[in-house]
Amino acid sequence: MSQTLGTTPDRKVMAATPSPSAQELWKRYHQQVDPNVENALVDKYLPLVSSAAARLAMTLPEHVDRDDLYSAGLVGLLQALRNFDPSAGSSFEGYARTRVRGAMLDELRRMDWMPRTVHEKARKIQNAMWQLEQELGETPTEEQMAKAMNLSLPEYLQMVNDARPAAFVCLDAMNPSEESDGGSLYDVINNPTAEDPIEETSKLELKRVIFEKLKSLPPVQRKVLALYYMEDLHLREIAEVLSLTESRICQIHAQAILAIRTYVQRLEAGHIRRPVTAHHT
Repeated sequence: MSQTLGTTPDRKVMAATPSPSAQELWKRYHQQVDPNVENALVDKYLPLVSSAAARLAMTLPEHVDRDDLYSAGLVGLLQALRNFDPSAGSSFEGYARTRVRGAMLDELRRMDWMPRTVHEKARKIQNAMWQLEQELGETPTEEQMAKAMNLSLPEYLQMVNDARPAAFVCLDAMNPSEESDGGSLYDVINNPTAEDPIEETSKLELKRVIFEKLKSLPPVQRKVLALYYMEDLHLREIAEVLSLTESRICQIHAQAILAIRTYVQRLEAGHIRRPVTAHHT
């Protein structure tokens, strides 16, 4: 009996040692930079890297090294930990997600993985889309695009599919300034938390422009964008929700992003008058 009483407390002490919460780790980290605390924080937020890598990797060809992408995301997470300022009032998760995705995109640019033909096809689609929008006064349908480009509908959809990597990557490079940390289309649609007033103003303006264009997109394109960026569903899950194939969802998404990209680029070039914001009292 005494032996049992003597061993039980030791077991309880060992089992009752909980891992520190993220809040406690941040408190220790700001008191003094401790490599052990930093490593613990990295472990806490590793799912951010895994999620970003998985979402980006599913749009990339097989020859792109997923491990390199993940490693770049880890570097982005570590930089986010060291640069994060909690007094700014933003959440670390939102801040880190932007940095992790940015680091992965930088790695993709370094790899120079995208063939020139992908850019060329995306550019041809955008140019045709712009011309048709000017003529029709609305976003053209797939059938109208195919006819304008002298392609059959299957040929046009294959071209969209080939250009899909450019559509996904341009999502994060909509504001391509090397000096800018924020403003990507992903962050704007996904309702980001501002880090400073200037960045907030920039993002609000971009958000206003994008949502103006979203209103003119076909309903199925709007639905796919909402499920992907706001509900955070994967393409396979969206396909199940809409009872379509995953490849079809990819085509719909790519066309929507290329339409938005065309609109923003023409607006910035002064070819389109900036939409007037209605002020409500």
